[in-house]
Amino acid sequence: MKRSGRTLKQRLQDLSYLPSYISRARYFRGHGVHSPYIYRIVRQVFMQRKLYIADSDIFVALRARDIAERRCTEIANLMTVCEYGSWTIDGMSQAELVVATLDTRYPQLEEYAEYARSIGATLCIMNPYNNRERWEVCRRIIDAHPSTTVDNRAYLLIFNNHLPKQRFRL
Repeated sequence: MKRSGRTLKQRLQDLSYLPSYISRARYFRGHGVHSPYIYRIVRQVFMQRKLYIADSDIFVALRARDIAERRCTEIANLMTVCEYGSWTIDGMSQAELVVATLDTRYPQLEEYAEYARSIGATLCIMNPYNNRERWEVCRRIIDAHPSTTVDNRAYLLIFNNHLPKQRFRL
């Protein structure tokens, strides 16, 4: 019998992710999502690998901050699908999409969430699982949020529009 080069401890660590994968499986490819708005985002944003608009300014700005190309594509496509006209990265300015990268510190995340709620903008928090403290702040934001949140592991979308309170973990 051929053995892999991995120890038993490493193989058991791989299994520790299993409950997370199982709990998120119902949303795979949009199945289990009962909101037409979020279903459209799953199908047209998360599952789309090509940019809708080739010269997307937000795509270029995010790539300049060393964000993975796939995530930049998804966020740029979110701008197109949701018909957002303005955006900002790591700042609080009047915009329809506010993106908080890892440069945004933990107390600022809660300030950004409150600011986005006050102006009706969508907040995108990159790398919510980067470390325990960041996830704790994100979880507090989700718990206090009155509208819809979408967690796709790479970033957390917090919508401040007409949507009812719902949580999606994709």
